[in-house]
Order: sequence, then structure tokens, then C-alpha cells
Amino acid sequence: MSREKEMEVITSPISTTQVDYLAERVFQECIRILGGLRRLALYGKLTWLPSLAEAAYILVLKEELFKTVREIARELGITEQTVRRILRADEEEVRRFIEGEVERVDEHKAGGIAKLAYRRVKKERGLFIREEEMEVLGVDWALRVLVRLRGADFPLSKEDLKKRLEGIRVKGKPIDEIAERMSFPIKSPAEVLRQIEEATR
Repeated sequence: MSREKEMEVITSPISTTQVDYLAERVFQECIRILGGLRRLALYGKLTWLPSLAEAAYILVLKEELFKTVREIARELGITEQTVRRILRADEEEVRRFIEGEVERVDEHKAGGIAKLAYRRVKKERGLFIREEEMEVLGVDWALRVLVRLRGADFPLSKEDLKKRLEGIRVKGKPIDEIAERMSFPIKSPAEVLRQIEEATR
């Protein structure tokens, strides 16, 4: 392979599928950093999952595809202000949260957790949460939904969502029933998770 050809391979951007896969891994690592799904479930903090998923996508789009704040906001269907807040998040807040000095995770902390998770994923390509563990805790649906949404064009209509998530059950309820309680069109994967969580409470 010539030097020019080699440089071309090294600098070519990663594919959409790779971005989705990396964002999912960062999302899983965020959960590990927070002590695992069991800890989140025990403390009633599963509502953090949508914010963490959103932060994971924002960080991967910024770091891997070098997208601008405006491009990320447009792609995920969120405000530029939200993107900026997540990208400006301080990892020191994450340390303080893990050590018990801070109780809540907001967009700032979700961004800090995602930054820390992204660095770990890039560095170690380590082990992630087992699917069985997620199933026992009743939150396996979040990962299954994210996997099914790979490559989806947003915003999503109700019909698109039902087709992509066909066969998935969340907390014992079929996706068709859940979709009837959701608002459409849906602008981002994070919003899908957030609405499903709200519709199944």
C-alpha cells in the first residue's frame, strides 16, 4: 500500500454504523462508571439513561466525526445550547458524584460521565455490561432499542418506530401499546428512550 493510500485510510471518517456502535459502548461504560445498572435501579435513577445516551452520542459525533455544535444539534434534534452544555461538562463533577459529594446528574454531569467513559472505551476497549444482567434489572430494553435504531433517519414517525422496534417489550408491554402514549415525530435516539421510560412508568 502506498504512503498516500495509507494516509487516506487513516484519515477517512468512521461510518454511521461505527458511530452508533461506539456511542452504545460509551453509553454502557457510563453505566459502569455510575456503579452499574443495579446501583442505578436500587437508587431509582434509571431515568438518567436518556441523558447518558444523548451525551454519549454528542461526544462521539464531536470526537470521531469532528461535527460542529450546530451539526450535532441538527442531527440529534436537540438545541445547540444542550450540545454546548454537554461538551463543556467538567469531569471533576463526575469524580465528586462518584465520591458522593454531588447527588444529582444533570446535563453537565452526564457530559462529564460521557467524556470519562469515551476516554476509557478508546483506551481499553474493556468489558461491558452483560445482557443477562440488564435483563434481570428490566432495563435490557434500552440497549435493544438503541441497537434497533442504528441508521434510523430522524425525526421518526410512529409507524417508523413501530417497524424498527417490532417485537420489543418494555416492562411487559409491547412496543405498539407504548407507542400510542408517545409524541411524534421523535427527533433523536435519546428522546426515544426518554419517552419509552415515561410511557411505561
